[in-house]
Amino acid sequence: MKKIIIICIISFTNLYADDFKLEKVIKGFERPWSLAFIDEENLIITEKSGYIKLVDIDKNKIHNIQHNLNVLEDGQGGLLDVLYQNGVVFVSYSENRLSGMSSTSVAKANFNKKKLYFKNIFRAEPPINSGYHFGSRLAIKDNHLYVTAGERGQGMIAQDFTKHPGSIIRIKLDGSIPKDNPKFINRQDWLPEIYQIGVRNPQGMSLSPYDNKIYLTNHGARGGDWFGTANFGENYGWKILGWGGINYSGTKIGPKWKPGFTKAIKYWVPSIAVSAMLIYEGETFKEWNGDALIASLKDQSLRKIKFNKKKFVNEKIIFQGNIGRIRDIKKNKIGDLYLLSDKGELWRMYK
Repeated sequence: MKKIIIICIISFTNLYADDFKLEKVIKGFERPWSLAFIDEENLIITEKSGYIKLVDIDKNKIHNIQHNLNVLEDGQGGLLDVLYQNGVVFVSYSENRLSGMSSTSVAKANFNKKKLYFKNIFRAEPPINSGYHFGSRLAIKDNHLYVTAGERGQGMIAQDFTKHPGSIIRIKLDGSIPKDNPKFINRQDWLPEIYQIGVRNPQGMSLSPYDNKIYLTNHGARGGDWFGTANFGENYGWKILGWGGINYSGTKIGPKWKPGFTKAIKYWVPSIAVSAMLIYEGETFKEWNGDALIASLKDQSLRKIKFNKKKFVNEKIIFQGNIGRIRDIKKNKIGDLYLLSDKGELWRMYK
């Protein structure tokens, strides 16, 4: 029997003056969450249920990579972000701890096509019995690993600097603690891994190649999604601040922002359910260099944010509703974009 491969290509012209094509590369994933390039032909895709897929995009082939992670798929939790650097695979996941308790945990393994032997390098303490708000993205800057740890639906735990949930974590690539983290400089009461507190559910994070800063996106409640920067020893204010959103019950949370707290670059009210993001650098869409590309779930859109330092300039919707809920976005060396859809599809965006 001959195998028939159907390639779906959608062309867009004169949409906000940006011309591009969308091509469905491959499909068949179950609840995919993240992707990472190994090289120009091969990438890793994680599925929430705990599967790790190795994908050959040239040959249109997928196969499972075995691993030893103890993943608990619970609500929003499961096998989440994946990051590859110099032969090492990093993942974040909801770790099955004890009697339904779980934590946003991070593990690393040397890359192998057949089996990955992971070792934990971080666990968000304490473990919590909740299927909400794990985060959870990874980014590497200057041999340090940044981790977004969601507040697990616990609200004011994000203001408790003696607990990890609701914070941005900064550790070394081996899991050890940097001696220039806030605890050792000006936040003596903080846990040593914490870099910043007061976040809710940050599902996007990326290092900018232009200013070497970490940027992130964060879910609000009913409104109050935002895009901003990770800042040493600071506080984004959840759940003192509501960032323009309200509780799901309709009650008020708090002000959008007030002095003493980190101010985001861009807020969305109502919520678009922001997910993955990157600061673009490439030849394919070189007119976008330095802009933030931000994906969304509820809004099913890809948005471009132009900003100058920490000042918002403008926002454009590149497309909306064409590939479903966008879970992750990455680029290859030349700058073509690869987008992972909740429909279980991998798409390529190019000119």
